[in-house]
Amino acid sequence: MLVLVVDSSTPAVTAAVVEVSADGVAVRASRCTVDARAHGELLAPQVDAVLADVDARPADLAAIVAGLGPGPFTGLRVGLVTAATMGQVLGIPTYGVCSLDGIGHPAAAGEPVLAASDARRREVYWAVYDGAGERVAGPDVAAPAVVAERARDLAVTVAVGDGAHRYADVLGLPVREEPRYPDPLALARLAAERIRAGAPGDPLTPLYLRRPDAVAATGHKPVLP
Repeated sequence: MLVLVVDSSTPAVTAAVVEVSADGVAVRASRCTVDARAHGELLAPQVDAVLADVDARPADLAAIVAGLGPGPFTGLRVGLVTAATMGQVLGIPTYGVCSLDGIGHPAAAGEPVLAASDARRREVYWAVYDGAGERVAGPDVAAPAVVAERARDLAVTVAVGDGAHRYADVLGLPVREEPRYPDPLALARLAAERIRAGAPGDPLTPLYLRRPDAVAATGHKPVLP
């Protein structure tokens, strides 16, 4: 089965076509461009490109997997709206996976690992995974110093993700070079059981974790003195 994977929860805009079979999951084509200001401009062309790379049409897809975040509002919405719209138009299921799982799960190799992505405002989105790649804490958002304390409590020995790179001095952990952003193969593997079983699709609820910067006005200022 051909499955489209999209993620726009970080500055990396990712689209991939993977093949899910009884024997495993394999990437057939993948595109990733790091640009925090161009999610809307980049994702649709990348979806077209990966489909063209495997000589496939949207109608050939059996399912869509989307990273649910956590991530900034505007960028994250691009991926989820794209996935939900394509799923509805094509009549195929959509499956959501926590985007941090796409960083922390493949990085776990017998030791606890912290996955952290940049949340701006001097904070990180974070989660902790045990040696088998199972999430044991998070996802959440906090200042790097707070995350460092939680990581010590959970005996974390290594960190991954662009947030870990940015705040390595505060986290006080060795940082692996990769994965820096959600891995489409990992996202697909985490949804593979549902895909093979033909499970009902997910509503793709975004993991924002905090309120938006823009809020509606609560009142009106008088015009006259």
